[in-house]
Amino acid sequence: MSPTSAVTPPPAVPPSPAQTLRDVRLSDRVRLVRNVLPPLIVLVVIVVELLITQLPNRHAELVAHLLFYGLVGPAVTFFSVEWIAQGTRARERAERELRELYIELSTSNGQLRAVQELMRDLADAPDLAAVVEVAVRGAVRVTGATHATLSVPGGLSATARGDTLLSGPSADLHPLRRPIPGGGAMTLHFQGPPTPHTVALVEALAGEIANGVEAARQRTLDLMTLFNVDQSIRAERNMRRLLSRVTRNMAERLGADARAAYLFDQDGVLRLEYAQDFAGREEVGGSPAPAFALRVAQEGTPLQAEGEEAAGVFSHAASVLGLPMRDDQGPVGVLVLGDARADAFEGARVPLLAFMAGQATLAVRNARAYLYSEELAISDERARIAREIHDGVAQSLAFAAIKLDLVGRKLRSDPDKSEADVKEASALLREQIREVRRSIFALRPVDLERYGLLETVRRYVADFGEQNGVRTNLDLTGDIHLSPGDEAVVFRILQESLNNVAKHARAREVTVSLHGGANRVTLRVQDDGQGFDPDAVSGRVSSAGGLGLMQMQERLEARGGSYRILSAPGHGTVVEAQLPQL
Repeated sequence: MSPTSAVTPPPAVPPSPAQTLRDVRLSDRVRLVRNVLPPLIVLVVIVVELLITQLPNRHAELVAHLLFYGLVGPAVTFFSVEWIAQGTRARERAERELRELYIELSTSNGQLRAVQELMRDLADAPDLAAVVEVAVRGAVRVTGATHATLSVPGGLSATARGDTLLSGPSADLHPLRRPIPGGGAMTLHFQGPPTPHTVALVEALAGEIANGVEAARQRTLDLMTLFNVDQSIRAERNMRRLLSRVTRNMAERLGADARAAYLFDQDGVLRLEYAQDFAGREEVGGSPAPAFALRVAQEGTPLQAEGEEAAGVFSHAASVLGLPMRDDQGPVGVLVLGDARADAFEGARVPLLAFMAGQATLAVRNARAYLYSEELAISDERARIAREIHDGVAQSLAFAAIKLDLVGRKLRSDPDKSEADVKEASALLREQIREVRRSIFALRPVDLERYGLLETVRRYVADFGEQNGVRTNLDLTGDIHLSPGDEAVVFRILQESLNNVAKHARAREVTVSLHGGANRVTLRVQDDGQGFDPDAVSGRVSSAGGLGLMQMQERLEARGGSYRILSAPGHGTVVEAQLPQL
């Protein structure tokens, strides 16, 4: 037998007449009975009458007529009507099944729309609590339950009630409980036993709710990580500690065990700035970057590596992820995370990590700018101290030395003059000792972050009075709300004003007031010293604090504040500074 003959289909069997009649539509049945039955009856009657006429006697003819018209006629009519009735019942059954199918399809379509709305609402929910609320309400709307309760890990739960007059679950209801993948459970209550379709629908909803909960949890973790990175940028100016915090936040987000940061130096060489290996050992130094970090910096896009290339970054690393640090000014460095597992970074949220690397780039720029500003400040302070020593203490000491040399020469020839010169030199030396102490007091560091503005002002004013032999009065009133930068400016102006009092005013009493009003904070420093002409010294730099009157005014005006000095020779001095409240 050939393969072709093996698969030849059997010959079609023609339908039987009964099957053909059953398959006839109702309208065709009615038309068939209407068109065929009357002629057929006439034909049958003619044939029967002809046959009856052949009977031998009248009695037989009567019996034949009775049998034909009394039995055969009604039977034919009955079967014809029954045949039509069968078609009518089949049509009614088909219409009923069609209506039931329509109702089922409408219900399924409504449930599908409700499920789509629930998925959209879950995606739009801003946080985990909102996800739980949206999910439980959507479950009631989709399934038609009377009540629903949803709980997820972390202690979050919510309850929703459907369109029912019941105020709460009762013993007459039928509960259906399904666990939520990943933790938690959902319980729904129905007025009747849930159908298999409802059970399957609830299980599908549990899966979608689990996806929504996990997405919300991931968004929360992303926000927390970004917040921690932002706090690291704001709170840390030390470069290595800053990179340690940023890379630690990123590593904890991914579950990575090793991390490193490479920065370009001033010569354009990519060098290690900070690293921590799998054992937790930290490494700092300027060793050149590995080939993988150089490749990430060159391509300027996040890259992954495995095998030998990963081991070249961290010992025992099976996979690494590199993130470039760059901004509009060019490349800054590379952040690298390592893991002992292969394919550890597959599916990682690279856009989020790239954004965090961008934030780290800003942090590095800020830290470098801060270090540069510190270097400039130190250089300026050194120049100020050198100028102060040269113009003040050094000249006075030189004058005292000359005086003492003259005393040595005239000690025998003019003892009285020599004694007066020694007293003058001694007084000059004591004055210069006081000047040195004033300079040391002005240069002493003040920890505003540790004590806060008010406590720092109290300590400084009290120490100033003791160091300079001046009676001090302090008045602190109102609520003060300033940013850390504004607090530093206010204290720097207080420090400069008191330094000027100590150096130039020859005052016996100083009153300091700091008042916090509804919109502004006002600092006022008033002394009873000899006063001066502000117009004559407004452009001069103070030797004690390093800020002239004009510089103090510029600092305040740059922050929306104001600054003024009221003074005249012989009438003391009033310094007043104002800054807007937060």
